Amino acid sequence: MMSILQLLGALGMFLYGMNLMSSGLQKAAGSKMRNLLASMTSNPFKGVMTGLGITSVIQSSSATTVMTVGFVNAGLLTLKQAAGVIMGANIGTTITAWMVSLLGFKSDITVFAIPVMAIGFILSLSKRDKRRHISELLVGFSLLFLGLSFMKEAVPTPSADSLEFIQSWTGHGFGSVLIFMVFGSVLTLILQSSSATMAMTLVAMQMGFIPFHMAAAMVLGENIGTTITANIAAAVGNTNARRAAMTHTLFNLFGVVWALILFYPFVSFIGMIIEAMGFPNPADIVCSTEHVYTAEESTSLLYGLSMLHTIFNVINTLILVWFIKYLVAIVTRIIKDKKGSEEDNVKLKFIDAGPLSTAELAVGQARNEAIHFAEISRREIDAIRRALNANNDKEFEVARQKLVKYEEISDRIEYEIAQFLNALPEDSISEETRTETKRLYKIIGELESLGDSGEAISRILARRNSHDKSFSAEQIEHLENILSVVDKAYAVMIDNLKDGNFNEMSLRRATDVEIEINEMRNNMREAEILKMERDGSNYQASVYYLDVLAEIERMGDYIINVSQALTK
Repeated sequence: MMSILQLLGALGMFLYGMNLMSSGLQKAAGSKMRNLLASMTSNPFKGVMTGLGITSVIQSSSATTVMTVGFVNAGLLTLKQAAGVIMGANIGTTITAWMVSLLGFKSDITVFAIPVMAIGFILSLSKRDKRRHISELLVGFSLLFLGLSFMKEAVPTPSADSLEFIQSWTGHGFGSVLIFMVFGSVLTLILQSSSATMAMTLVAMQMGFIPFHMAAAMVLGENIGTTITANIAAAVGNTNARRAAMTHTLFNLFGVVWALILFYPFVSFIGMIIEAMGFPNPADIVCSTEHVYTAEESTSLLYGLSMLHTIFNVINTLILVWFIKYLVAIVTRIIKDKKGSEEDNVKLKFIDAGPLSTAELAVGQARNEAIHFAEISRREIDAIRRALNANNDKEFEVARQKLVKYEEISDRIEYEIAQFLNALPEDSISEETRTETKRLYKIIGELESLGDSGEAISRILARRNSHDKSFSAEQIEHLENILSVVDKAYAVMIDNLKDGNFNEMSLRRATDVEIEINEMRNNMREAEILKMERDGSNYQASVYYLDVLAEIERMGDYIINVSQALTK
């Protein structure tokens, strides 16, 4: 029992170290990581290299894949671009296996890990964010290899009985390959980390529990199990997010199918590569209690499994990268678009598929969700116009219900974005990103107020109608004109939100439109007050007109507040 508990504790240390190292790297990179993934995907080969590079750095293909699903969910990446990133992520994740093989078994890594942890602790005392983030990276690195070391020590030396039990699994020819493949899939599904499963497989093989062929089968299974994470994340996402996750699944399934069909020739090919490197063929090394691995044999097994993992993903990518458009066509046919009314389809488009485990990257998702929120809010202008120009009660009621609906939508989206931001752990984001989060709270608050204004205008018009009053053609024309300028202000605000290089010129454009709205409001109000003084017969209709005018001008205030929030 104590051995099992020690093994679980060592595994927990390994996983925690990996997460801490990944988090530190993400925070140290800040927005650069987000911008890299969003920009360097202009063709499939660049996408592959981007996915490979990011996964090599953050040491988590699941994090890269789920992040990619989130970007597709927001429309930042097309499905075709995402496919390339996912393929690259599968190659990048093999770096972990090589790190473990080269460092974790070749020497007593704890001799280096503990001093590295001491350096990490010293850096954590710094007041500079960058150094504290690097300290997380170093401490995570140390914990990862300490966990691996403890994992090796916690695994008992294989006894005759235990090996006899495992041999009962390995004595069914190709059936044994399938058994161990399924076992690798299930273990990865439980641990939610193919890197952790790979480390456990390396330990089990190096300790003599399983022969090389069965370890190879487990690696194939791990490639199936790792697709579950992205599918779970995409389950609440939009259609394209689910398609991106399905692309990952089909990519890995295709690889496992060809690798199973050519399993023995493929394993022999890996053996030839290892022999060419000057080591014995790992497939020929005997797994037995009477046999103690020599240093060369141990190295051959570790390098062989890491090489198999890498070659498998490289070959799979080299085959499928030419067929990305067909892969996209298949997943598009499998997962069809949902149909419904415009209002029914209004929901979070970006962050509902993003994981909180990548907090630094998740803030970029929230920023794009705010842009989406602004685009939804802009639709109110058309609904206000419809309410103003309604010729009968039925037409007015349809427009009024739309404005009420958009107010409810804005309340819900503000709450969901705020809830998402609240869930981001303060200690897992950089100072730069923390400032960005504060801006986002301000921005979504102003956008929610725009929804309130639209609903307020519908209530004013409803009160006007209940008193059998109406606006003159001239009043409606004036309101149409100021609504057109507010619509222009919306366009400037959305451009500013999208602009990664927001500057004084961008703010000036927004301010100029706000001044134009204020001047129009003042001129229209003065003209209407003069008319009321000359002829008070339509006094009540004029009051409603001025109320609508004031609310439209207030919308301009909320819009300029969004652009101003970007400068703070």
